[in-house]
This record gives sequence, structure tokens and C-alpha cells, in this order.
Amino acid sequence: MVVLAAWMPAEFAVKSQNPRSCADAAGGEGGAGPGAPDLITVRGLNLIKASQMCLYAGSLVPEDVVAEAPNDAEVIDTAPLHLDQIIAKIITADRGGLDVARVHSGDPSIYGAIAEQMRRLDALGIAYDVTPGVPAFAAAAAILNQELTLPEVSQTVIVTRTAGKASNMPGSEELSLLASSKATLAIHLSVRNLKKVIEDLVPHYGEDCPVYVIYRATWPDQEIISGTLTDIRAKVRSAKITRTALIMVGKVFSNDDFIDSRLYSKAHKHVLRPK
Repeated sequence: MVVLAAWMPAEFAVKSQNPRSCADAAGGEGGAGPGAPDLITVRGLNLIKASQMCLYAGSLVPEDVVAEAPNDAEVIDTAPLHLDQIIAKIITADRGGLDVARVHSGDPSIYGAIAEQMRRLDALGIAYDVTPGVPAFAAAAAILNQELTLPEVSQTVIVTRTAGKASNMPGSEELSLLASSKATLAIHLSVRNLKKVIEDLVPHYGEDCPVYVIYRATWPDQEIISGTLTDIRAKVRSAKITRTALIMVGKVFSNDDFIDSRLYSKAHKHVLRPK
């Protein structure tokens, strides 16, 4: 069985064709979470502990996470491998009846590049399970002690990115179009495009809109840079941050006088609190 797991809490598992039942097998693909080893989910950690082969993206997943694999497990950093080589490892393990944990960062459903892996496994008839993980934007919000959806300020969070070497953006999802919503933004994989990000956002959010750039959220070398759309680029350049950073933008980051949600209001009645 192969388990695909993500670092910030996501996991994806592949079930081998060995005689054991799926209930007995351990493995798959999943999210390990944002970085801190204690932010991986219980399920993800248990899959790693039960794996006989553990494949992880060393550039994004801390070694402390995969250190929980059994001493006799084969632990492989896939950062220098291409897709064919990674799938070949899984095929070999599956044929040998080994349980495999494929560990990714964050949640595998968001920029996890697991779709192409699952497509290959589907074609090969190799079953798998996916275990969700803590996405980077949720970890960043926790670090900032910030709710991303404040009443009458923003009730929408857009998770997006800008075009890069690995992937272009659909025309209907250009940041300049998404910005018209004025929703809270979690912009991934775009710190090198910060100049263009600012140009696209200023017309909609204003130059004074608060921005956070969170470098390697929850890792020991985490760095948080705060500013506005006017000065954030200079601050990021001064800090020499060029990768592995999340850009958070929105009025929620500067609004302290928002109205209380009615959820806990004494005047709000619902089925569990009729009076």
C-alpha cells in the first residue's frame, strides 16, 4: 500500500497488491503540514511510522518528520528525482508488498503536484489513500493570531498563485481579476513576482492595504514581514527572501473594530440555544 502524505498535514497513501487487506496495510500519500513536526496529523504520523518505504520532498519536508519511520524502512529524499523515477520506486515497493508513505508539504490538494502521481498509479492499478494536512495559509493565520473571515469585512478567502516556471495560470484566474473581489488573499509561490502582485492589487485594495509575507511558516527559521502594498516589496528585498514564502493580503489584517459574529450573541437563537 502506498500512502501519500503531506508535510503540513496532508497525506496520500498507495495500497500495495500484497495479500494483506487494505485495513492491515499502511501507506499512501499525504500532507506533513507546514513545517513544524508536531503539526502533522495523527493519521499522517501513524502512516509514516508503519511505512516500509518513505518518500519525501526533502526541500519542503523537514527530516524530523520522516525520522518517525521505522529504523529498517527505506527513507528516500525525492527532491533530486523526476516523476518517472518516483513512480518507479513506488512500483518496486508495491511489487515487493511494501507499505509506502509518500510525504508532501502542506495539504496535498493544494499545489501538491499529486494529481500526476495519482494518474500514474490509477493507470498502473495501484490503489492509494490520501491523507489531508494543514495547509500553509492556515498555519500562517495561526502564527498571526488572525481570523481570515471577519464579519462584514471579508467572508471569502482566495487561495491562488501567479504564473511561474512550473505552471501557467488560466486566463480567468489572473490575479488582477481575482482582486476585484477584495477578498482575503493567500498567494502561494509568488514572492519572486511580488512587483507584479502589487501592481495587480493596488487598484482594488489600495496602497495602504496590509500585507504579510511569511517565510517558511512554522519552521525554526520562520520569518514574518509585515507592511503595506506600498512598502512590502522593499522589506522583502531587504530580507533577501526569494522562495518558500506565502503572501497574505486583506483588510482583515488591519480591522479591529469589526462587528461581533451573531453566532455567540445572546440575542441570537438557534436550535441548540432556543432561549
